[in-house]
Amino acid sequence: MDAIVLYPAPGMGHLISMVELGKLIVNHHPSFSIIVLTTIPSFNTGSTAAYIRHVSATTPSITFHHLPTIKLDPSTYTSMEAVTFDLLRLNNPFVCEALQSISISSTIAAIIMDLFCTPALSVAADLKIPAYYFFASGAGCLALFLYIPTIDKTTTKSFNEVNTLLHVPSLPPIPSFDMILPMLDRTSSEYASFVYFASQLPKAAGVIVNTFENLEPKQVKAINEGECLPDVPTPPVFCVGPLIAADGQGGSGGGGGRHECLSWLDSQPSQSVVFLCFGSLGLFSAKQLKEIAAGLERSEQRFLWVVRNPPSEDKNKRLLAPPDPDLDILLPEGFLDRTKERGLVVKSWVPQVAVLSHGSVGGFVTHCGWNSVLEAVCAGVPMVAWPLYAEQKVNTVLLVRELKLALPMTVADDGFVSAAEVEKRVRELMDSEGGRLVRDRVTVASEEAKLAMNEGGSSQRALAKLVESLKLG
Repeated sequence: MDAIVLYPAPGMGHLISMVELGKLIVNHHPSFSIIVLTTIPSFNTGSTAAYIRHVSATTPSITFHHLPTIKLDPSTYTSMEAVTFDLLRLNNPFVCEALQSISISSTIAAIIMDLFCTPALSVAADLKIPAYYFFASGAGCLALFLYIPTIDKTTTKSFNEVNTLLHVPSLPPIPSFDMILPMLDRTSSEYASFVYFASQLPKAAGVIVNTFENLEPKQVKAINEGECLPDVPTPPVFCVGPLIAADGQGGSGGGGGRHECLSWLDSQPSQSVVFLCFGSLGLFSAKQLKEIAAGLERSEQRFLWVVRNPPSEDKNKRLLAPPDPDLDILLPEGFLDRTKERGLVVKSWVPQVAVLSHGSVGGFVTHCGWNSVLEAVCAGVPMVAWPLYAEQKVNTVLLVRELKLALPMTVADDGFVSAAEVEKRVRELMDSEGGRLVRDRVTVASEEAKLAMNEGGSSQRALAKLVESLKLG
């Protein structure tokens, strides 16, 4: 049996969507087996153990090969991205050993790697294994990544030093301050890494994207026509999404049984609850949490809010998993009592797919991580965009200005959002003409997502082309 090796970057968001790709392949083409190379970092990227156990138990054609642990001290790095990129670079000898070991018993049809795992591209070339990229974000973000080398050649200042607009084919103009967060400082190692990753994209046998054509038609067309890579040929692009964990297992921290928040949602009116959740790494200061609470209380809307502990002020603990929050300390005095008839605050985690799919949820305040965006689109839930890190500001530009699937949260220059803004946007989303228009567009997008994944749909056709490419590889 031919094997396809998947190599995701650390972190739940990267792992889940790539495993879903593996499931999609074996469900439609069971002649393949899937082997996932996993890295357990010594810093917080969200716990993956429970998720991996679940997949191993329910999908035997997907197995996990755990690479040896590399101990790194996160306090010596400037960011999560910097330590992650170093880890993936140091992984190369172990990736090589793993591929050589797998090839003893199986023919490796291809390795499909996360863009951040680009150092392994040379390993695949040395072993003569076809290498594909899996792009965990959307086509709009891919258009930007393909164009990054061009931007790098035509600019000299850091994005955080100039107030200008970046013009990328098929995208609305992107304010320079909204560029991918680790790229804001041109002198940083993170900036250099992103330029390097982007420059290697054309060398892949193909790029698999977690989106569907009708969600981002203009962006897919621009990429396929070579507008984003003016100097070299664009590799084949396969839009096979939306890839989401439909069974509700896409998260960490869940125990057995049905989560309490779903029982609470059962008692709420249809489409009446606004859901606030900001990803496994989305953390707010204590001051910001109090401001969100005040805005929710004043909005008079029903809400389900996932609260995580603020980031540690201790540099040595900055990239470690935070403890569960003490809600009585973090939230305004009496807030939980005053809002108990219409709100529920949950510590740290909820089954997000199940929540968004619940009939009582009518809006989603999100950090705009791409998995969360797709989950909302599939569930037909309109969004308020509150980007926090990574490429989320770029996603927000696309969602708000181009796709019109979200309302923007107005964020101050220092990153702070006032209670008045939270109140305004939650009310607008749940009870205004503007919110209704966004809801109507998301409803259409939700139907198009289903059609894309149905037999004969655009994503199914793309999958067939991808598998044919793998077989020929």
